[in-house]
Amino acid sequence: MDSTFVIFLGRQTLETALLVAAPVLLTCVIVGVVVTLLQAVTSIRDMSLTVVPKLMAVGFVTLLFGNWMLGALLKFTNGIFSYIQSVGQ
Repeated sequence: MDSTFVIFLGRQTLETALLVAAPVLLTCVIVGVVVTLLQAVTSIRDMSLTVVPKLMAVGFVTLLFGNWMLGALLKFTNGIFSYIQSVGQ
């Protein structure tokens, strides 16, 4: 294992983590901005108003994109294990 492979592996790991986390993070940002604007317009200062919509949106996005997220993680994991197997031979 040389240094270029370690850098490649680190880059693949970060890209996969960002790709898998992107739908949830984007949903939190969008819902947070919408709820904050709604609170600013209506002058409502309730903390549960920010948490509950985010949790519901994240749950929905996880149900919607969960299969794709799991597929991306499995593809990455299979690639790692196939490399380990090829080194062992």
